[in-house]
Amino acid sequence: MTTSHNPTNAAATEPYVLNIGPQHPSTHGVFRLRVVMDGEVIRDLDMIVGYLHRSMEKLAEERTYTQNIPFTDRADYLAAMSNNLGVCLAVERLAGVEVPERASYLRVIFAELQRIASHAMANGTLVSDAGAWQTPLLYMFREREKILDLFEMTCGARLTTNYMRIGGVSFDPPPEFWPALQELMDEMPTRIDEYASLVQDSEIFLARTRNVGVISAADAINGSLVGPALRGSGVPWDLRKAEPYCVYDRMNFEVPVGRHGDVYDRFMVRLEETRQSVEIIKQAMAQIPDGPHKTDIPLALRPPVGEVYGRVEGPRGELGFYLVSDGTPAPYRFHIRAPSLINLSLLREMAVGVSLPDAVVALGSLDIVVGDIDR
Repeated sequence: MTTSHNPTNAAATEPYVLNIGPQHPSTHGVFRLRVVMDGEVIRDLDMIVGYLHRSMEKLAEERTYTQNIPFTDRADYLAAMSNNLGVCLAVERLAGVEVPERASYLRVIFAELQRIASHAMANGTLVSDAGAWQTPLLYMFREREKILDLFEMTCGARLTTNYMRIGGVSFDPPPEFWPALQELMDEMPTRIDEYASLVQDSEIFLARTRNVGVISAADAINGSLVGPALRGSGVPWDLRKAEPYCVYDRMNFEVPVGRHGDVYDRFMVRLEETRQSVEIIKQAMAQIPDGPHKTDIPLALRPPVGEVYGRVEGPRGELGFYLVSDGTPAPYRFHIRAPSLINLSLLREMAVGVSLPDAVVALGSLDIVVGDIDR
């Protein structure tokens, strides 16, 4: 007796569920992926968030506007300066507070330093996720550490800085800050060229990032993506150009965009944005006037009854703060529009139909911060 062989069923597999996280290096935080796999290919994906939820938006309703600034440090702990700036701009618009010109320049300088530091973290870990090597990560951290030294020199903190204030900034930088900043800005163009040469000559990195995690311009717009995730798909939208705040309207800089919307384009957009940030800082250093660094405001500021939405272009994209005032020293409603949560929304479209290693690289290219997602 012979048994017939059906070649169509020779490679048949049964789908299985794979949990990645919530404690896993590839998720870049306490974040869980529930992945349905068919062999090595992803067939479905669920994103499960909330493990890092701290109720900071509800807690903010019990504290004054100034006391809420440190909460923003802990939301996106890789972009504390940008988060501080976003909430301060919103409160200032709500309360009609005028900011001294020098303070506006200082805000731009520190926001762009924060962008460079954040992009160094994003791109360095992305190279590591792609399995290239650790050298670019260590090189990028070299400059990131110098920026954190400048933060510490000015406000005493490196990560959760709590530097911005309603009406300005908490401290004027000390005299030794300016030569250290100038030295860093002088060397940064060469360093950025060095980063680019390390990855552009890496066959591993190019193979793992080109045509991987592609997001079309239409999908990026329909998904409300922001920041490098949007600009990597070729959409030249940047709040610093579209709706300038502080003194960005006085700065001459370009908005880098990608062509294919893949992981490689998002990496290169961040790299080129770093170069543009250096140019912005140099212009701000040349233009910054003397004067006060802060406007005095009441300790328990009471904005008039009303609502406001203030936004800035953070390292991950548009970061918005929606505030409602009932005339008391604490906000009636405090809500953060987090770019990490918005950008994560298209991960399923990027991951279904590809291998798990490619999905990990696609996730890394979105540059999420889990504290920004959960809040």
